[in-house]
Amino acid sequence: MLNFFNGDTYDTPDDMQRLLLDRLVGSGRAHFVARYASVMIRARLLIVQGKNTPAARARRAYQIVRLIEGCGGRFHLSGLSHVAQAGNEGETLLIVANHMSSMEGGLFPGLLAPLTPVSFVIKQSLLKYPIFGPVIASFNPIVVGRRNPREDLQTVMTQGQALLEQGVSVVIFPQSTRAARFDPEQFNSLGVKLARRAGVRVMPVALKTDFWGNGRLVRDFGPLHRERPIFFAFGEPVAVDNNGRFAHQYTVDFIRSHTERWQKMEIGD
Repeated sequence: MLNFFNGDTYDTPDDMQRLLLDRLVGSGRAHFVARYASVMIRARLLIVQGKNTPAARARRAYQIVRLIEGCGGRFHLSGLSHVAQAGNEGETLLIVANHMSSMEGGLFPGLLAPLTPVSFVIKQSLLKYPIFGPVIASFNPIVVGRRNPREDLQTVMTQGQALLEQGVSVVIFPQSTRAARFDPEQFNSLGVKLARRAGVRVMPVALKTDFWGNGRLVRDFGPLHRERPIFFAFGEPVAVDNNGRFAHQYTVDFIRSHTERWQKMEIGD
């Protein structure tokens, strides 16, 4: 079983230094973008060579974790033991998370390494990126167009159930779009419905990834806010009851409590 983190928590060491080339660009993101692109290019080569295995994808995501740390990012991870325990028991999970930036999609395969393989529900436009599209497609994602909600629902329920029954854990972001603040009213229960149909438990994940901002021209490559810490909190998986209300509320409460606490820490309350 792959696991890049020991114990229940991980915090970037205080004495970790920024990479030399990253320091030379000051507050810019040129070095980060170049290194990130090189990781994706190597991933594309692995796809061509037929070597882009689930384990390779998890290792690549962990490389991105270390790259972010080398560019000034400071991670604070908690609840990792829940991920490890599920992996040790061979359990397949439906992972439900809030969505803030491009970061979480790139890191989840590494953070969830004990659950390998992992797939995602993604928007169709992501597959059109020249280099990143094929890399994203290698996860065998559930693709939605976001034009026909009924059709998207059917796609997620059908393909998601098939993946979960094959032992592939699925990550879903129930918000309609990325958001700097968590709004429970915009957080639908699709993940819980899918978990109930497939007979798997739900793991809530709260995250704060605005270290990596959204760009104006290219939304997925915005500025780096090095002063902002990065948080991921993995909750204890919960079974879905008959109507799924408890599981949905449990998920919402978990994400809301963590994101509110992190926001208060940021403003110094």
